[in-house]
Amino acid sequence: MRKLALHWQIIFGMVLGVALGAVASWAQWHSFITDWIKPFGAIFLNLLKLIAVPLIISSLIKGVADLKDISKLSTMGLRTLGIYIFTTAIAVSIGLVAVNISQPGHFVSPETRQQLNDTYAGDATAKISAAEEQKNKSPLQPLVDMVPDNVFGAASTNSNMLQIIFFVIFFGVGLILIPAEKSAPVIGFFDGMNEVVMKMVDLIMLAAPYGVFALFAALVVESPSSDIFIALLGYMGTVVAGLAFMIFIFYPTLVRIFTQKNPLFFLKGFAPAQLLAFSTSSSAATLPVSMERVEEHLGVHEDVASFVMPIGATVNMDGTALYQ
Repeated sequence: MRKLALHWQIIFGMVLGVALGAVASWAQWHSFITDWIKPFGAIFLNLLKLIAVPLIISSLIKGVADLKDISKLSTMGLRTLGIYIFTTAIAVSIGLVAVNISQPGHFVSPETRQQLNDTYAGDATAKISAAEEQKNKSPLQPLVDMVPDNVFGAASTNSNMLQIIFFVIFFGVGLILIPAEKSAPVIGFFDGMNEVVMKMVDLIMLAAPYGVFALFAALVVESPSSDIFIALLGYMGTVVAGLAFMIFIFYPTLVRIFTQKNPLFFLKGFAPAQLLAFSTSSSAATLPVSMERVEEHLGVHEDVASFVMPIGATVNMDGTALYQ
């Protein structure tokens, strides 16, 4: 498989995983898949998540320090935030238009709708309670939550990425403001750390086709009943159509406008990261691969990628904005 491009290897792993999962479901080999195949997918996913925090720390500190000027940092930060808000607003608009045109709920029978309500009632109740709790908080609570009281506690879980990013940017600003002879050893350490982590990404990606194979085989075996699956096809089709519009029309248009490059160059260079995101449904797990692709295959400057990508993996959730 090494002679194939990485994105073709991942696609091949997806197809084989779906095929094995379908055969296993038909032959009632559920326990074999969950006991002997799924763990390899979990290991692959854990390896990607394992290096997410070290990658954010090393790359973002290096990215901020390389700017060497607070004004450059604020300019890039405001520009990045503006682009993220714009793309998220477009994603929400596309989702609203798509769902109002297709109206996927009309294809679900009352019996299946009741079955879905019974199956996911607990999840819905928990989300409603969380939303009510959030609504009762202070308007500035998100700002409070962004500042950690213990950076090591924040770094112990991938769910507190925004707190880690805040600390790392603050740390990077401190590096910029101290004399160069004092900051040079620290910057050199994190530069070396960043190189090590990126090499770890390369090693992990050697197992990507096999990890994706295991994830998809388990996904098919653990999928809901065929009746529920068929009922959700309309919703799934609407979401996929909206995402396809974002990936193949909206983003390439931005690439053409801002870089004057061929969008196919962007799509081909970023394909492994897109496929991995589709396979894992995890921004944290995909971040290391995304950074490797934009720096080594799309020609993005390392200081820009080191600053923009970790923030984007935390706050720029266009796919989530589209389907929710």
